[in-house]
This record gives sequence, structure tokens and C-alpha cells, in this order.
Amino acid sequence: MPYPIAVQLYSLRDQTKDGNHVPIVKKVADTGYKGVETAGLYGLKPREYRKLMDDHGLTITSHHGGLPKKEEIADIGAMMRELGTPYYGVAWLPPERFATTDSIKKVAEDLEAAREILAKEKLTLFYHNHDFEFQRLDGKVKLEILAQLCPKLQFQIDTYWASNFGAEDPAKMVAQFKDRAPLLHIKDGPMEKGKPMTAAGKGKQNFPAVFAAANPNVTKHVIVELDACGTDMMQAIVDSYHYLVGAGLATGNKPAKK
Repeated sequence: MPYPIAVQLYSLRDQTKDGNHVPIVKKVADTGYKGVETAGLYGLKPREYRKLMDDHGLTITSHHGGLPKKEEIADIGAMMRELGTPYYGVAWLPPERFATTDSIKKVAEDLEAAREILAKEKLTLFYHNHDFEFQRLDGKVKLEILAQLCPKLQFQIDTYWASNFGAEDPAKMVAQFKDRAPLLHIKDGPMEKGKPMTAAGKGKQNFPAVFAAANPNVTKHVIVELDACGTDMMQAIVDSYHYLVGAGLATGNKPAKK
């Protein structure tokens, strides 16, 4: 089934700097994207940010932030309610925190503590992976070890990083975590370390297989994110939309251009 398509606005951080966010948000909406994932609010208050998205017909799917501290929970809860999404994601933890089984246990303790507190605010904590969590330790990908230690933690599987530069099959990785992945990150590229990403459909990803591996009863949104790109970023975001919607993998607010 096609999934609602959104874009992680971190992809467009260079284009939206210096107060240029309004025309870029308009371009995202005009392309047909249904929603956005936040990573910074352009200096706006959460209510102002929500209004900006509402004015352009965009849903806020989720928010990326740091590992929540106990003293931050009340503010996070208030922010998320104003943004209108229950999904709060830990966007990054340093690779060394996944170096050993013991260090992953400490990550699990920290995430579980945060998850329990956020749950009281009716928020869902998810963890967003990069490539190093899909390195193997004692025969298991490191994210699997974390998942076993945190059975209630949800995930946002970044389907490009899940390949670990070709060492793993992204579709198999999505299938492994499909019952705990309400969100998927979509990016494409050569799957070679140090080489730039591309628009979806112009790299080595087998997106039909990746999307088929997801659980349609669990996954709510697919979110295009390009950390960096070898071509114009805005054009790559537009091209990604038309490929994914045109292939019948995602659904947007406008038909894909052929």
C-alpha cells in the first residue's frame, strides 16, 4: 500500500537559513508533500511553526531532538502538543555508545528511562539509526541488540543507513523491525562511504522491496531525508516525491509528474 509522504526539513537546512524558510516550505507544499518532520523550528515558537505548516496544508509527522533529560520532559510535552504530533525521535547518539554490548546496555537504560517518562505525556519515543547501528556485534546488528534490551522502544528505520554501505539488505532490515517502525526514512545513493546521496530512484535502493517489507498496520509515514546530495537539494527533494508517488509507493497531495 502507498504511505503518506513527508520530508525531513533538515534536508533543506541550507536553503531555509537566514529566514528563508517560508518560500521553501511553500515549495515543499506545492510539490505535493503531505507533511514534514521537524529538526529545529527556525526560531519560531511551536505554535507559530504549527501555523506555518497548517497554512501550507502540511502535517507535522514527528520531531527530531536529543536524548530527553528528565528536567526537559515538561517543555518537550508542551512543545509536542503544540506541534500536534506524538512522535519524538532521538536523532543521534555517538557511535562509541554502540561500540560494545555493555555500552549498548547503557544506551538501552537511557532510552527506556526517557521512553517511560514520555509515555506519561502520551508521547512515543523512537530511535533514528545511522549506519553504525547496523554494524554487527556477536553476529547481530547492533540495533537488534538495542531492540531486545528495550522491547517497547519504537524505531524510525533509515532505510539507506540500514544497508551499512551494502553490508546489509535494507528490505530485510525493514522486515526485521517492521512491527516497531511507525516511521521510515527514505534516501538513495551509491551505498558507498563518502559518496553523495541522490534523489530517491536514482541510486541503488530497491524501494519496491523496501516498501513491501514494511508493516502497513504500523508504519504511518515515509519521510524523505537527504543528509547531503550531489545535485541541487531542492530538486532532489522534488524528484524524490515524483519517483515515490509515481511508482505507487507513496501518496501525496498532488499527482506525480511523468
